[in-house]
Amino acid sequence: MSESKYYKVEGEKLKRTKKECPKCGKGYFMAEHKDRYTCGKCGHTISK
Repeated sequence: MSESKYYKVEGEKLKRTKKECPKCGKGYFMAEHKDRYTCGKCGHTISK
């Protein structure tokens, strides 16, 4: 079984390890850059 870089199992629950896009909603993760987070779907950017 391969490990996911988006989720981590803690006990019986899944925890999301990446920031999700506030515009696109759950399931759309943001890329982490040196100074910002960027959504690959809509292009929304959040500064760190």
